[in-house]
Amino acid sequence: MNLPINENGLQASQLIYGCMGLGGGWNRNSIQPEHIKQAHEVVELALEHNINMFDHADIYAFGKAETVFGQVLKEDPALRENMIIQSKLGIRFPNEDKGIPARYDFSKSYILESVDGILSRLNIDYLDVLLLHRPDALMDAREVGEAFHKLKDSGKVHYFGVSNMSAGQIRLLQRYTNEKIVVNQLEMSLDKIGWVETGVHVNQIAARDNVFPEGTLEYCQLENIQLQAWGSLAKGLYTGVDLGNASENVKNTALLVQKFAEEKQVSKEAIVLAWLMKHPASIQPIIGTTNLDRLQACTEAVNVTLSRDEWYSLYVSSRGVSLP
Repeated sequence: MNLPINENGLQASQLIYGCMGLGGGWNRNSIQPEHIKQAHEVVELALEHNINMFDHADIYAFGKAETVFGQVLKEDPALRENMIIQSKLGIRFPNEDKGIPARYDFSKSYILESVDGILSRLNIDYLDVLLLHRPDALMDAREVGEAFHKLKDSGKVHYFGVSNMSAGQIRLLQRYTNEKIVVNQLEMSLDKIGWVETGVHVNQIAARDNVFPEGTLEYCQLENIQLQAWGSLAKGLYTGVDLGNASENVKNTALLVQKFAEEKQVSKEAIVLAWLMKHPASIQPIIGTTNLDRLQACTEAVNVTLSRDEWYSLYVSSRGVSLP
C-alpha cells in the first residue's frame, strides 16, 4: 500500500475498520465457521480498498472479535505485513457472583495481563498501537507509565494512545511516560457535534450543556495526537435508518446528505465521513459495519472533498439552529 507516513511514524489509512461487529455478537456463544468467513470477507475488502488499520478492544463480543480476527491471521499470516492493528483495554466486566460491578482498571498488573490476552487472541507477537479504553477514576499515571515502558521494552507494543480522554488526562499520563501518546479516540460524527460546538460556543451560554472537554481538540492538534472518530456514521442516522420519529433537523440533514451524494455521485456514507475528514484536525473515522455493500460505500469517502459552504451547511443543519 502506498500510504503516507504521519508525523508519529505510522503509515495508516485515512479510514479505520472497527472490528466490534465481528465474532458473532455480544454473547457467550461459541464461534462458528460463518463468523470466521465474515471476518475474512471484511478484512479482504478493507485491504482491497487500502484500509490497513484495524481497531479492536479486548471486550468486543467478549473477546470473540479478536479471536476470529486472529483466526484470519492464522489462516493467512501474510496479511499481517499489510496491517496496523490496535486494541484497547481497561474495561472490566462485572463479577455478579462476588457483587462486583463493571469497572475500569489501569493498574500495571491488569494492563500487562490484558496485553498478553490480546496478543494471544489475535495470534500476533506485537500490537502496533495500544489504547486505554475509558478513563479509570483510580488511574495512577506513574503505574501506567511503568506498564507502557515494560510493554515497549519487551516489543509487545510499538505505540500508545488513549480513548475518550480529555487534554488534562492526556497531559497527566504524558508527564509520567517517555512514550508519546499518539492517538485519542473520541465519539465524533455529524450527529455528535460537541467537538465542534465547544469551539463555537466560547463565551456563549450554550456552552453549559456541552460535555465535550474544552481544549481537547486543540491540544491533540498541537501535540500531533491523531484523532480517531468512533460512531462516525451516527448509527446510520443520515444514511438509511427509519427517521419516522426523528427531529426535524435530523430529517433535514439526511435530505442534505442525500442531495450532496447525488450531486457528487457517491454514497451517503461517503458524504457523512467526508464531513469529518474535512476538518483540519485530520480525523480518522472508524467504520464498523459488517455489511460488505455498506463498507464498500464508505470507502468512497477518501475521494470526496466538501467545500467550506457544503461543510457548514451540514453542520448548521445538524445543530438545528443558526450559528450565534
